[in-house]
Amino acid sequence: MIVSVSAVVLLAVVVAVLLRQRSVGAGSALACAAFGFCLASTGIAPAVTQTLAAVASLVSRG
Repeated sequence: MIVSVSAVVLLAVVVAVLLRQRSVGAGSALACAAFGFCLASTGIAPAVTQTLAAVASLVSRG
């Protein structure tokens, strides 16, 4: 649970920075967020969660 909350916060910061620098438009950011919600409801969601947990584990070790 902590990993997913941290990932959400990190991704929210990345999106906020991209919006502030005008690298991405608000419509693109909303499309990416909608895609994330749709992806979370598919069968691939557990694989994405496991991958993020593995990456977080590697980062925390190093």
